[in-house]
Amino acid sequence: MTITFLWFLSLQVDEMDSLGNRIKQLRLQANLNKAALARKVGVSDVTISYWESGAIKQIGHERLVALADALGCTLGQLLEGETQLVTTPLYLRGQPPAPWQAASSNRIALSREILNGVSWDGECYLVTPAPGERFDYLENGDLAAFGPTENCDRPGHYLIEGAGGFYIGQLELSENGQPVCRSENDAGALPTPLEASEKIVGRLLARWRMEGA
Repeated sequence: MTITFLWFLSLQVDEMDSLGNRIKQLRLQANLNKAALARKVGVSDVTISYWESGAIKQIGHERLVALADALGCTLGQLLEGETQLVTTPLYLRGQPPAPWQAASSNRIALSREILNGVSWDGECYLVTPAPGERFDYLENGDLAAFGPTENCDRPGHYLIEGAGGFYIGQLELSENGQPVCRSENDAGALPTPLEASEKIVGRLLARWRMEGA
């Protein structure tokens, strides 16, 4: 299995804010040249150059973990430059409460590289489906960043609490500004309003998807 780092959105950012720049800075701090880092990660030194320059913007999760290990930093420091970031994912289960409602849940910070064009100033949490749980748009082994919210202010994927528990739906706004759910499995189906008993509890901001090799 391989894990592909997927962005919901793409963004142009200042070089100082880029993942490539952080890789370079951490490599220099670790006193490693590109060839030495490449050997530790298991890639070519050309790939390291591409990562640092931003020529390659999508890096697999396994490679990110290997990079962090080779650079002697946490995954949070590599992705966000945060020294106190805890990246252990929370389990998303089919029944309430939402994982971020637990007292021990840890927030993460998302860079503009991930939140391209999305104005999000709220809390973010790293989530993965709990063993045995199944969700649309989020497969077993995937990682996702969720932002707690009760509103749908723009189209996207949201965590919704219904009578049967949690599900992830693709929401958009109707002409009167009310959230409606669109089916990705039936392109011809009309969007349907949320049931009166359903409520939005979170927005899916980004995901890291596991795919078959």
